[in-house]
Amino acid sequence: MTDTHETKDREGGEETPAARDGREIDPRLLEILVCPKTHTALEYDRARQELVSRAAKLAYPIRDGVPIMLVEEARSLEGDD
Repeated sequence: MTDTHETKDREGGEETPAARDGREIDPRLLEILVCPKTHTALEYDRARQELVSRAAKLAYPIRDGVPIMLVEEARSLEGDD
């Protein structure tokens, strides 16, 4: 599932640090993934390498480029504002 071309940031500029080390998430994957608890859309937090569910107030980790879509592995966003 890896591409041989360089991954550029959304604006078409320089390659991002996450892309260089293989941690960039395929945008097509983001279009189909939903929160396993609420079945709502997720936001990609590139800096923290997490997929965030605002509805569930959970952040699912991304490890080695693989989203871990288990509620018991998610970080609670309670108290984060």
